[in-house]
Amino acid sequence: MKKIWAWGALFFGILYFTLPLVGMTNFSLKMRRGEYSFEAYARVFGDPRFQETFTYSVTQALFTIVFGVLLVVPTAYWIRLKLPGLRPYVEFVTLLPLVIPAIVIVFGYIRLYNTSSWLPLTGSAFGTNILLMFGYATLALPYMYRAVDTGLRTIDVATLTEAAQSLGAGWTTILARIILPNVLVAVLSGAFLTFAIVIGEFTMAALLNRPAFGPYMQLLGANRAYEPAALAVIAFGITWGCLGLIQLVSRFQKSAPPKA
Repeated sequence: MKKIWAWGALFFGILYFTLPLVGMTNFSLKMRRGEYSFEAYARVFGDPRFQETFTYSVTQALFTIVFGVLLVVPTAYWIRLKLPGLRPYVEFVTLLPLVIPAIVIVFGYIRLYNTSSWLPLTGSAFGTNILLMFGYATLALPYMYRAVDTGLRTIDVATLTEAAQSLGAGWTTILARIILPNVLVAVLSGAFLTFAIVIGEFTMAALLNRPAFGPYMQLLGANRAYEPAALAVIAFGITWGCLGLIQLVSRFQKSAPPKA
């Protein structure tokens, strides 16, 4: 009986997630009356605004990933090595973006860094881009930190550090050539999640008035019929592609031996 319920729950879950996607995909292919076509997808890819906003969001995602790695990896490493007592407090702080809405965070940014403040980041496009990157890094912090912390649990941080120091390695060398290669798979998992978050994020980019992919999807959805469905399928494919890459790199994490 339990097996029947388990299969029933699995079947219901598959239907729950796939039927809306199938219906949306079917609708996106009906732009030409009476036949299936990729006309909506062609118009989306041919739209200069799509190319501009997608390129902008991909660029922001790459910078956010780099910033997140530089922030999280040394922090998680140092806490696990020298300050294990602070770990619960750091974990609590990293979980705050999950309970604090993005709109609250971005309004705080606008209030603190407007043109009349001591650091007027919103006064220029470059400054606003930096502010948006910090916002994206904040939203991705719970996922990046958890991924890196999980990777650090699989290796003996203290032994690797002592071995490297006995050979004369400094802290920068230890992080770059010993710790990072051993948690690279975990870092990549966090990076793919960060990429998926940045590509679909709307609130921060819209309120900071930046040409990101999320606001473009909302604008297109308010003015078109078939193109938004095609764009949603594309965004869904990007997200699932990132999840697939996470699963792929996770297999290497399970089988790869620690590097010394």
